[in-house]
Amino acid sequence: MIAQLDRSIYLASRSPRRRELLAQIGVRFQLLLFRDRPHTDPELDETVLSGETPAAYVERLARAKAQAGWQRIEQRSLPRAAVLAADTTVALEGRVLGKPGDRREAAEMLAALSGRRHEVLSAVALTHDSKMECAVSVSQVDFKPLSAEEIRRYVATGECDDKAGGYAIQGRAAQFVRELRGSFSGVMGLPLYETAQLLERMGAERERRNPR
Repeated sequence: MIAQLDRSIYLASRSPRRRELLAQIGVRFQLLLFRDRPHTDPELDETVLSGETPAAYVERLARAKAQAGWQRIEQRSLPRAAVLAADTTVALEGRVLGKPGDRREAAEMLAALSGRRHEVLSAVALTHDSKMECAVSVSQVDFKPLSAEEIRRYVATGECDDKAGGYAIQGRAAQFVRELRGSFSGVMGLPLYETAQLLERMGAERERRNPR
């Protein structure tokens, strides 16, 4: 059972999938949204740095989102509670495939993933005051060969929009997956095992610091 925090946490994410996944494991949360989209904040620049590995990339962004969320709490004088943030990306042979800029780019990503195995990396960060912890989940996804027509039809649904790698495994793209090794929830955008472990550790630590 997840150790109870003093109050519900803040979720620094616009993703409805992450909301659904947190609710799935019974975590109480309040949304903590940025006034602007995250990519407009210089501290949340999603550009891959030179020489940065996919794992380092998703961890850096998850940490930056959590830190930005904590700063919002202080700026708005909101009740203090832990902030949870996450980031997910697709990697093919070490190359990061983030969110496509348009549907043409999404089709190009899917063509690159066709008939190949790739990695989906999801980082989750949890912060409270000066303490932050982060965990990264790495899953392997094997796609069947995709025809140009299959890619065209899928992209036309719009499901590829704003999705790392140009697809959503919980949607129609599930039919492309020959094999998945790792965390299904992580591929969706929030690895629940790692999330629960972070919440458990932070809750247990706060109970030790503030015994009843």
